Amino acid sequence: MPAMVGRIGLCAAITLLAAFAGPAAAEDYPVRPITLVVPYAAGGGNDAMARTVADRMSQTLGQQIVVENRAGAGGTIATRQVAKSAPDGYTLVIGGTGTLAVNPTLYNNVGYDPRHDFAPVGLIGTSALVVLVHPSLPAQTIRELIDLAKREPGKLSYASAGVGSGIHLATVLFEHMAGVTLTHVPYRGTGPALTDLLGGHVPIYFSSLPSAVPIVKDGKVRALAVTAAKRSPVLPDVPTVAEAGLPGYEAVLHYGIVAPAGTPRPVIDKLNAALKDALAAPETVTRMATEGTEPLVSTPEEYAADIDREETKWSAIVRQSGAKAE
Repeated sequence: MPAMVGRIGLCAAITLLAAFAGPAAAEDYPVRPITLVVPYAAGGGNDAMARTVADRMSQTLGQQIVVENRAGAGGTIATRQVAKSAPDGYTLVIGGTGTLAVNPTLYNNVGYDPRHDFAPVGLIGTSALVVLVHPSLPAQTIRELIDLAKREPGKLSYASAGVGSGIHLATVLFEHMAGVTLTHVPYRGTGPALTDLLGGHVPIYFSSLPSAVPIVKDGKVRALAVTAAKRSPVLPDVPTVAEAGLPGYEAVLHYGIVAPAGTPRPVIDKLNAALKDALAAPETVTRMATEGTEPLVSTPEEYAADIDREETKWSAIVRQSGAKAE
Protein backbone atom coordinates (compact mmCIF):
# COMPACT_ATOMS: atom_id res chain seq x y z
CA MET A 1 0.00 0.00 0.00
CA PRO A 2 2.72 2.59 0.87
CA ALA A 3 4.42 1.83 -2.45
CA MET A 4 1.15 2.35 -4.31
CA VAL A 5 0.54 5.63 -2.48
CA GLY A 6 4.08 6.67 -3.39
CA ARG A 7 3.48 5.94 -7.07
CA ILE A 8 0.20 7.87 -7.03
CA GLY A 9 1.95 10.77 -5.36
CA LEU A 10 4.73 10.71 -7.94
CA CYS A 11 2.23 10.70 -10.83
CA ALA A 12 0.37 13.60 -9.29
CA ALA A 13 3.59 15.54 -8.89
CA ILE A 14 4.55 14.94 -12.52
CA THR A 15 1.10 16.06 -13.69
CA LEU A 16 1.34 19.19 -11.57
CA LEU A 17 4.80 20.02 -12.90
CA ALA A 18 3.62 19.56 -16.48
CA ALA A 19 0.71 21.90 -15.84
CA PHE A 20 3.08 24.61 -14.63
CA ALA A 21 5.73 23.90 -17.28
CA GLY A 22 3.35 24.63 -20.19
CA PRO A 23 2.55 28.24 -19.23
CA ALA A 24 6.15 28.86 -18.20
CA ALA A 25 7.42 27.66 -21.58
CA ALA A 26 4.82 29.80 -23.34
CA GLU A 27 5.84 32.84 -21.30
CA ASP A 28 9.46 32.49 -22.46
CA TYR A 29 8.47 31.75 -26.09
CA PRO A 30 10.25 32.07 -28.45
CA VAL A 31 13.77 31.17 -27.39
CA ARG A 32 15.00 29.96 -30.79
CA PRO A 33 14.21 30.55 -34.50
CA ILE A 34 10.77 29.63 -35.84
CA THR A 35 10.23 27.81 -39.13
CA LEU A 36 7.37 29.04 -41.33
CA VAL A 37 6.75 26.39 -43.98
CA VAL A 38 5.40 27.35 -47.40
CA PRO A 39 3.96 24.15 -48.89
CA TYR A 40 4.71 25.27 -52.47
CA ALA A 41 7.71 26.30 -54.56
CA ALA A 42 9.10 29.79 -54.19
CA GLY A 43 7.50 32.59 -56.18
CA GLY A 44 3.78 31.92 -55.77
CA GLY A 45 1.11 33.71 -53.77
CA ASN A 46 1.64 31.64 -50.62
CA ASP A 47 5.38 32.33 -50.73
CA ALA A 48 4.80 36.06 -51.21
CA MET A 49 2.47 36.18 -48.22
CA ALA A 50 4.94 34.33 -45.98
CA ARG A 51 7.86 36.57 -46.83
CA THR A 52 5.75 39.72 -46.56
CA VAL A 53 4.99 39.13 -42.87
CA ALA A 54 7.95 37.01 -41.69
CA ASP A 55 10.51 39.80 -41.32
CA ARG A 56 8.24 42.10 -39.32
CA MET A 57 7.03 39.22 -37.11
CA SER A 58 10.68 38.31 -36.44
CA GLN A 59 11.34 41.83 -35.17
CA THR A 60 8.32 41.73 -32.88
CA LEU A 61 9.07 38.28 -31.46
CA GLY A 62 12.82 38.79 -31.08
CA GLN A 63 13.62 35.57 -32.95
CA GLN A 64 14.07 34.95 -36.65
CA ILE A 65 11.22 33.38 -38.63
CA VAL A 66 12.82 31.24 -41.32
CA VAL A 67 10.66 30.74 -44.43
CA GLU A 68 11.13 27.25 -45.83
CA ASN A 69 9.61 26.09 -49.14
CA ARG A 70 8.56 22.43 -49.27
CA ALA A 71 6.68 21.81 -52.50
CA GLY A 72 4.85 18.61 -53.41
CA ALA A 73 1.41 17.14 -54.10
CA GLY A 74 -0.38 20.47 -54.26
CA GLY A 75 0.91 21.52 -50.85
CA THR A 76 -0.43 18.46 -49.03
CA ILE A 77 2.92 16.86 -48.13
CA ALA A 78 4.33 19.80 -46.18
CA THR A 79 0.97 20.68 -44.64
CA ARG A 80 0.62 17.10 -43.38
CA GLN A 81 4.17 17.18 -41.99
CA VAL A 82 3.42 20.33 -39.99
CA ALA A 83 0.17 18.85 -38.68
CA LYS A 84 2.25 16.03 -37.19
CA SER A 85 5.01 18.31 -35.83
CA ALA A 86 5.54 19.11 -32.15
CA PRO A 87 2.89 21.61 -30.99
CA ASP A 88 5.43 24.01 -29.52
CA GLY A 89 5.09 27.02 -31.81
CA TYR A 90 8.41 26.48 -33.59
CA THR A 91 6.96 24.94 -36.77
CA LEU A 92 4.19 26.82 -38.56
CA VAL A 93 2.74 26.58 -42.06
CA ILE A 94 1.02 28.92 -44.45
CA GLY A 95 -2.59 27.85 -44.70
CA GLY A 96 -4.25 28.74 -47.97
CA THR A 97 -7.42 28.09 -49.92
CA GLY A 98 -5.68 25.24 -51.72
CA THR A 99 -4.37 23.27 -48.74
CA LEU A 100 -7.16 23.88 -46.21
CA ALA A 101 -10.27 24.34 -48.38
CA VAL A 102 -9.70 22.53 -51.68
CA ASN A 103 -7.28 19.64 -51.08
CA PRO A 104 -9.25 17.78 -48.39
CA THR A 105 -11.84 17.00 -51.07
CA LEU A 106 -9.59 17.04 -54.14
CA TYR A 107 -7.28 14.31 -52.76
CA ASN A 108 -8.53 10.88 -51.76
CA ASN A 109 -6.34 10.81 -48.64
CA VAL A 110 -4.97 14.24 -47.81
CA GLY A 111 -3.72 13.06 -44.40
CA TYR A 112 -5.03 15.90 -42.24
CA ASP A 113 -8.28 17.50 -41.11
CA PRO A 114 -8.27 21.29 -41.67
CA ARG A 115 -10.66 21.86 -38.75
CA HIS A 116 -9.08 19.62 -36.10
CA ASP A 117 -5.39 19.10 -36.89
CA PHE A 118 -4.34 22.75 -36.71
CA ALA A 119 -4.41 25.67 -34.30
CA PRO A 120 -5.17 28.78 -36.39
CA VAL A 121 -2.89 31.75 -35.69
CA GLY A 122 -4.55 34.31 -37.94
CA LEU A 123 -5.35 35.39 -41.46
CA ILE A 124 -2.82 37.30 -43.55
CA GLY A 125 -4.75 38.45 -46.58
CA THR A 126 -7.05 37.80 -49.49
CA SER A 127 -6.35 37.98 -53.21
CA ALA A 128 -8.78 38.13 -56.10
CA LEU A 129 -8.46 36.83 -59.63
CA VAL A 130 -9.23 38.77 -62.81
CA VAL A 131 -11.14 37.42 -65.81
CA LEU A 132 -8.93 37.90 -68.87
CA VAL A 133 -9.87 37.30 -72.48
CA HIS A 134 -7.83 37.44 -75.67
CA PRO A 135 -8.59 40.56 -77.74
CA SER A 136 -9.92 38.39 -80.56
CA LEU A 137 -12.84 37.21 -78.40
CA PRO A 138 -15.96 39.29 -79.23
CA ALA A 139 -16.93 39.86 -75.59
CA GLN A 140 -16.42 43.26 -74.00
CA THR A 141 -18.20 42.50 -70.72
CA ILE A 142 -19.03 39.58 -68.44
CA ARG A 143 -22.63 39.71 -69.62
CA GLU A 144 -21.49 39.43 -73.25
CA LEU A 145 -19.17 36.54 -72.32
CA ILE A 146 -22.05 34.68 -70.68
CA ASP A 147 -24.34 35.30 -73.67
CA LEU A 148 -21.65 34.10 -76.07
CA ALA A 149 -21.05 30.94 -74.04
CA LYS A 150 -24.78 30.21 -73.93
CA ARG A 151 -25.10 30.50 -77.71
CA GLU A 152 -22.26 28.04 -78.25
CA PRO A 153 -22.12 25.57 -75.30
CA GLY A 154 -18.68 24.00 -74.89
CA LYS A 155 -17.11 25.88 -77.80
CA LEU A 156 -15.27 28.43 -75.69
CA SER A 157 -12.23 27.12 -73.81
CA TYR A 158 -10.46 28.42 -70.73
CA ALA A 159 -6.97 27.87 -69.37
CA SER A 160 -6.10 27.00 -65.79
CA ALA A 161 -2.93 26.50 -63.77
CA GLY A 162 -3.90 22.85 -63.27
CA VAL A 163 -6.77 20.61 -62.23
CA GLY A 164 -8.07 21.64 -58.82
CA SER A 165 -6.19 24.95 -58.78
CA GLY A 166 -7.97 28.03 -57.48
CA ILE A 167 -8.09 29.33 -61.06
CA HIS A 168 -9.77 26.13 -62.25
CA LEU A 169 -12.33 26.08 -59.47
CA ALA A 170 -13.11 29.81 -59.74
CA THR A 171 -14.01 29.17 -63.38
CA VAL A 172 -16.11 26.12 -62.45
CA LEU A 173 -18.02 28.31 -59.99
CA PHE A 174 -18.53 30.87 -62.76
CA GLU A 175 -19.89 28.18 -65.11
CA HIS A 176 -22.24 26.87 -62.44
CA MET A 177 -23.64 30.26 -61.45
CA ALA A 178 -23.89 31.56 -65.03
CA GLY A 179 -25.43 28.34 -66.38
CA VAL A 180 -22.81 27.95 -69.12
CA THR A 181 -20.48 25.19 -70.29
CA LEU A 182 -16.84 25.96 -71.11
CA THR A 183 -14.05 23.57 -72.11
CA HIS A 184 -11.23 23.23 -69.58
CA VAL A 185 -7.63 23.28 -70.81
CA PRO A 186 -5.32 22.63 -67.81
CA TYR A 187 -1.68 23.73 -67.89
CA ARG A 188 1.28 23.06 -65.61
CA GLY A 189 1.24 26.42 -63.89
CA THR A 190 0.45 30.05 -64.58
CA GLY A 191 3.33 30.74 -67.00
CA PRO A 192 2.33 28.31 -69.77
CA ALA A 193 -1.34 29.23 -69.39
CA LEU A 194 -0.64 32.95 -69.84
CA THR A 195 1.64 32.23 -72.80
CA ASP A 196 -1.15 30.45 -74.64
CA LEU A 197 -3.67 33.14 -73.69
CA LEU A 198 -1.38 35.81 -75.14
CA GLY A 199 -0.89 33.67 -78.24
CA GLY A 200 -4.63 33.32 -78.76
CA HIS A 201 -4.56 29.54 -78.38
CA VAL A 202 -7.05 29.73 -75.51
CA PRO A 203 -9.42 32.72 -75.15
CA ILE A 204 -10.22 32.86 -71.41
CA TYR A 205 -8.13 32.79 -68.24
CA PHE A 206 -8.96 33.69 -64.64
CA SER A 207 -5.54 35.08 -63.67
CA SER A 208 -3.95 36.14 -60.40
CA LEU A 209 -3.65 39.93 -60.22
CA PRO A 210 0.17 40.28 -60.08
CA SER A 211 0.53 38.30 -63.33
CA ALA A 212 -2.33 40.10 -65.04
CA VAL A 213 -1.74 43.79 -64.32
CA PRO A 214 1.25 44.37 -66.69
CA ILE A 215 -0.34 42.66 -69.70
CA VAL A 216 -3.69 44.36 -69.10
CA LYS A 217 -2.06 47.80 -68.98
CA ASP A 218 -0.07 46.98 -72.14
CA GLY A 219 -3.32 46.10 -73.94
CA LYS A 220 -2.23 42.54 -74.67
CA VAL A 221 -5.38 41.09 -73.08
CA ARG A 222 -8.76 42.47 -72.04
CA ALA A 223 -9.78 42.45 -68.37
CA LEU A 224 -13.52 41.92 -68.02
CA ALA A 225 -13.88 41.76 -64.24
CA VAL A 226 -12.25 40.90 -60.93
CA THR A 227 -13.59 38.02 -58.85
CA ALA A 228 -13.72 39.77 -55.46
CA ALA A 229 -16.75 41.42 -53.86
CA LYS A 230 -15.25 44.86 -54.54
CA ARG A 231 -12.99 46.39 -57.15
CA SER A 232 -9.22 46.09 -56.91
CA PRO A 233 -7.14 49.23 -56.29
CA VAL A 234 -4.59 48.01 -58.87
CA LEU A 235 -7.32 47.84 -61.57
CA PRO A 236 -9.87 50.40 -60.33
CA ASP A 237 -11.68 50.73 -63.67
CA VAL A 238 -12.38 47.00 -63.93
CA PRO A 239 -15.75 46.01 -62.40
CA THR A 240 -16.40 42.96 -60.25
CA VAL A 241 -17.98 39.88 -61.80
CA ALA A 242 -21.03 40.47 -59.60
CA GLU A 243 -21.62 44.04 -60.77
CA ALA A 244 -20.75 43.20 -64.38
CA GLY A 245 -23.46 40.61 -64.91
CA LEU A 246 -23.35 37.73 -62.40
CA PRO A 247 -24.79 38.86 -59.03
CA GLY A 248 -23.53 36.98 -55.98
CA TYR A 249 -20.37 35.67 -57.62
CA GLU A 250 -17.18 35.84 -55.55
CA ALA A 251 -14.03 33.73 -55.72
CA VAL A 252 -11.02 34.89 -53.74
CA LEU A 253 -7.99 33.14 -52.28
CA HIS A 254 -7.29 33.39 -48.54
CA TYR A 255 -3.90 33.10 -46.84
CA GLY A 256 -3.14 32.61 -43.14
CA ILE A 257 -0.81 30.95 -40.65
CA VAL A 258 -1.61 27.79 -38.70
CA ALA A 259 0.27 25.75 -36.09
CA PRO A 260 -0.15 22.08 -35.11
CA ALA A 261 -3.21 21.36 -32.96
CA GLY A 262 -2.37 21.44 -29.26
CA THR A 263 -0.03 24.42 -29.47
CA PRO A 264 -0.45 26.32 -26.15
CA ARG A 265 -2.86 29.22 -26.37
CA PRO A 266 -0.36 31.76 -24.94
CA VAL A 267 1.99 30.85 -27.82
CA ILE A 268 -0.82 31.28 -30.35
CA ASP A 269 -1.68 34.65 -28.81
CA LYS A 270 1.94 35.85 -29.11
CA LEU A 271 2.08 34.78 -32.74
CA ASN A 272 -1.28 36.40 -33.47
CA ALA A 273 -0.16 39.69 -31.90
CA ALA A 274 3.05 39.64 -33.97
CA LEU A 275 1.07 38.91 -37.14
CA LYS A 276 -1.34 41.78 -36.44
CA ASP A 277 1.63 44.09 -35.91
CA ALA A 278 3.11 42.99 -39.25
CA LEU A 279 -0.16 43.59 -41.10
CA ALA A 280 -0.50 47.07 -39.58
CA ALA A 281 2.97 48.16 -40.74
CA PRO A 282 2.79 50.69 -43.63
CA GLU A 283 5.46 48.84 -45.62
CA THR A 284 3.41 45.62 -45.41
CA VAL A 285 0.23 47.34 -46.57
CA THR A 286 2.08 48.97 -49.48
CA ARG A 287 3.77 45.75 -50.54
CA MET A 288 0.54 43.76 -50.42
CA ALA A 289 -1.29 46.46 -52.39
CA THR A 290 1.25 46.27 -55.23
CA GLU A 291 0.66 42.50 -55.35
CA GLY A 292 -3.11 42.94 -55.52
CA THR A 293 -3.62 41.53 -52.04
CA GLU A 294 -5.75 42.99 -49.25
CA PRO A 295 -4.68 42.46 -45.61
CA LEU A 296 -7.06 40.48 -43.41
CA VAL A 297 -6.60 40.92 -39.66
CA SER A 298 -8.26 38.29 -37.48
CA THR A 299 -8.28 36.52 -34.15
CA PRO A 300 -7.51 32.78 -34.06
CA GLU A 301 -11.25 32.13 -33.61
CA GLU A 302 -12.13 34.24 -36.63
CA TYR A 303 -9.59 32.38 -38.73
CA ALA A 304 -11.00 29.03 -37.54
CA ALA A 305 -14.46 30.17 -38.67
CA ASP A 306 -13.00 31.28 -42.00
CA ILE A 307 -11.38 27.86 -42.54
CA ASP A 308 -14.73 26.22 -41.86
CA ARG A 309 -16.60 28.49 -44.31
CA GLU A 310 -13.97 28.21 -47.04
CA GLU A 311 -13.75 24.41 -46.83
CA THR A 312 -17.53 24.13 -46.99
CA LYS A 313 -17.68 26.41 -50.04
CA TRP A 314 -14.75 25.01 -52.02
CA SER A 315 -15.39 21.34 -51.27
CA ALA A 316 -18.79 21.75 -52.93
CA ILE A 317 -17.14 23.34 -55.97
CA VAL A 318 -14.56 20.52 -56.17
CA ARG A 319 -17.39 17.97 -56.18
CA GLN A 320 -19.23 20.03 -58.81
CA SER A 321 -16.14 20.02 -61.02
CA GLY A 322 -15.53 16.29 -60.66
CA ALA A 323 -11.82 17.02 -60.17
CA LYS A 324 -9.70 14.43 -58.37
CA ALA A 325 -5.99 14.14 -57.61
CA GLU A 326 -4.13 11.08 -56.39
